[in-house]
Amino acid sequence: MAELDKNLLSTNGNYQEENIVTLEWQEHIRRRPGMYIGKLGDGSSYDDGIYVLLKEVLDNSIDEFMMGFGKTIEVKIEGSNVSVRDYGRGVPLGKVKDVSSKMNTGAKYDSKAFKKSVGLNGVGIKAVNALSSRFFIESYRDGKSSCVEYQRGIVVREETSDATGESNGTLVSFTPDPEIFDGYVYREQFIEPLLKNYVFLNTGLTIVFNGKKYTSKNGLEDLLNENLTSENLYPIIHLYGEDIEVAITHTNQYGEEYYSFVNGQHTSQGGTHLSAFREASARTIKEFFNRNFEYSDIRNGIVAAISIKVEEPVFESQTKTKLGSRDMSPNGVSVNKYIGDFLKKELDNYLHKNPETADILQKKILDSEKERKAIAGVTKLARERAKKASLHNKKLRDCRIHYNDAKGDQLDETSIFITEGDSASGSITKSRDPNLQAVFSLRGKPLNCFGLTKKIVYENEEFNLLQAALNIEDGMEGLRYNKVIIATDADTDGMHIRLLLLTFFLQFFPDLIKKNHVYILQTPLFRVRNKKKTIYCYTDEERLAAIDELGPNPEITRFKGLGEISPDEFRHFIGPDMRLDRVTMRKEDLLKELLEFYMGKNTPERQNFIIENLVIDGDEVA
Repeated sequence: MAELDKNLLSTNGNYQEENIVTLEWQEHIRRRPGMYIGKLGDGSSYDDGIYVLLKEVLDNSIDEFMMGFGKTIEVKIEGSNVSVRDYGRGVPLGKVKDVSSKMNTGAKYDSKAFKKSVGLNGVGIKAVNALSSRFFIESYRDGKSSCVEYQRGIVVREETSDATGESNGTLVSFTPDPEIFDGYVYREQFIEPLLKNYVFLNTGLTIVFNGKKYTSKNGLEDLLNENLTSENLYPIIHLYGEDIEVAITHTNQYGEEYYSFVNGQHTSQGGTHLSAFREASARTIKEFFNRNFEYSDIRNGIVAAISIKVEEPVFESQTKTKLGSRDMSPNGVSVNKYIGDFLKKELDNYLHKNPETADILQKKILDSEKERKAIAGVTKLARERAKKASLHNKKLRDCRIHYNDAKGDQLDETSIFITEGDSASGSITKSRDPNLQAVFSLRGKPLNCFGLTKKIVYENEEFNLLQAALNIEDGMEGLRYNKVIIATDADTDGMHIRLLLLTFFLQFFPDLIKKNHVYILQTPLFRVRNKKKTIYCYTDEERLAAIDELGPNPEITRFKGLGEISPDEFRHFIGPDMRLDRVTMRKEDLLKELLEFYMGKNTPERQNFIIENLVIDGDEVA
């Protein structure tokens, strides 16, 4: 593969034959890993590269199951070492080396062998190989085996055997290269949802992860039940068809919540199939009731999942998070028509056969309509205020690139810092990357919005302007930043502001959190330095370790607020290595009960909780 390396061009701008270089396949992947696996990361985010490597290997095993071979997949992760063993047909023994090291080599080009596969480009497992310090693949087939071992994509061992007691299938083990994935750690909190999605989408499949079994009997119905954080208003509507499965319910939460999949691949950014589903489901419900309902009222509070199977799917990137295909198969059946026809028949039939569900759904739509009309008078004025504020740049120091831009390689790196006070916002503004990082400045503490209706979002200036800055009034499709980062002081006031902002998001935009967009910025509490070295410390333990490292009498500074950190120092904390804690929601975190306890009336239960967990100067008060 030819690659023009601009670093090889001479300083006088000459462009000669010697400037053209040819890279080996593994070298190209190692130089340009982002082309193959997206971002790198250290394992602290669900979409970091080490999880993409695991997924690329798992996808091959899933494809075997989808073809009817191998009902169990075993996954083991011990430290940095990963192994995946399936019990499918096994790679043809004479092709084990080719499928793991020759680009654009695989069985999935033949649609007869893998009709509706996840991976079609013959690239994924080669990327895993090239980006691993050690990669091993062994195929077992009819009592024989063949294996190849690599180091950073270079073959170090090949063996074949005419006698093996192993059942048919393939074993892949690898260690992500620490030279590429610096300081990485696999975290179960990101692995478990990945494995659960696989079994939800493949009824009958069992995945054993470090001895723990994952399986599903009810497919997407199980997926919704796993992810619901508010009580559903009616039983989940679960519909099947050829190459399509959907599950739908409503809750009393605001907004829309979707989980979409293509050929078993979680398309976290949606695509043509999700757009078709949103349109067709709302249209079918509207026609069923024969009422002139607004689509926004029908979809408000919806929680739904859709899974389709497409021949030769076209994704918008190698990481396959957004479907670009407009056809279901080579014969030209469109995604829109297929999904629309399915829902028109099956969803309409379900509502006719289940009048109790239909009545509950209609009441929910009418409630949403009533609330929307009640706030109609303030929304127009609120939008005008938000637009005017944006024009005068009072609250928002925007960036140049946005998450919903049509093009751009760095969209996932776009972020907005929500901070309080002129000094803190000033430091961040002077330190940020103006291409990718925006700053929104709060004025004082936000309102506690628990128990209030969405009308408050438009009546309250801070919430109205924040909503406008994020561009989420009409849903997550317009979100302008991938990361919404709460940056407040690490004191009681800062913690309170953080809690009030989280209440706002949980109350009115829970999908912003569920889709992994909300983070907490961790900034250092201490600076420990001598004449030779400066160490920033985020905990007391790190402070003590820094004192030991630097020797006697280092200078120790305790940062009381973000505004005390100079812009020059702040660049270290909001750059590529900034520490972020992602805000998560689990099934057991029932939203209503959670907010009621922490943000509701001052109940004896909460008073007791505060007393029992009170900490003063690092010492727990019994």
